[in-house]
Amino acid sequence: MFTGIVQGTATIAEVSGPKTKRRFVVQFPEGSLENLTIGASIALNGVCLTVVEFEGDQAAFDVIDETLDRSSLGCLEKGDFVNYERAAKMSDEIGGHLLSGHIMDTAQIVQIDRKEDGNVAIALQVSRPLLKYIFSKGYVGLDGTSLTIGEVDGEELLFWIHLIPETLRVTTWAAAEVGDIINVEVDAMTQAAVDTVERVLAARK
Repeated sequence: MFTGIVQGTATIAEVSGPKTKRRFVVQFPEGSLENLTIGASIALNGVCLTVVEFEGDQAAFDVIDETLDRSSLGCLEKGDFVNYERAAKMSDEIGGHLLSGHIMDTAQIVQIDRKEDGNVAIALQVSRPLLKYIFSKGYVGLDGTSLTIGEVDGEELLFWIHLIPETLRVTTWAAAEVGDIINVEVDAMTQAAVDTVERVLAARK
């Protein structure tokens, strides 16, 4: 499990393998892999991945076609930056909200509004099936970042997020551009509630 509180950014040092199975070697900040073990979980841009090899401040991950198709990881190239978060411990403070690292879909950035005070508002467009889980003031995991949803435009399939300077400093959001594809993990409790109501209403009909 993860909390959506991104610990920093890492760099893709190497990408190899066919489109159906790729190996990513990732360079992490010095000291950030302390006490790491083979089989440990690390979220990269919100995707829970398993460590298959590591040495020093580099770790390798194998990513199969299901993950590549459902997330933005298939677009990553050498030199790209990614948000990372190591798996939470039972004693950790949950500063964001619980995330599994299982990406449901992707969204696309369609507008960025950079404020004079340093804050940034970003509009993202999603598929209609995903929009039903997006509620104003609800939670969403975007590229591994736990964020509060702002305004929602059901007609245009858009929702807004509002980022403070600290979030921009720690994550890849400072370099976000219109057209970027973002990994989305909806809040599990919201998903469960919406799906349950849909099943009940369908059964009554």
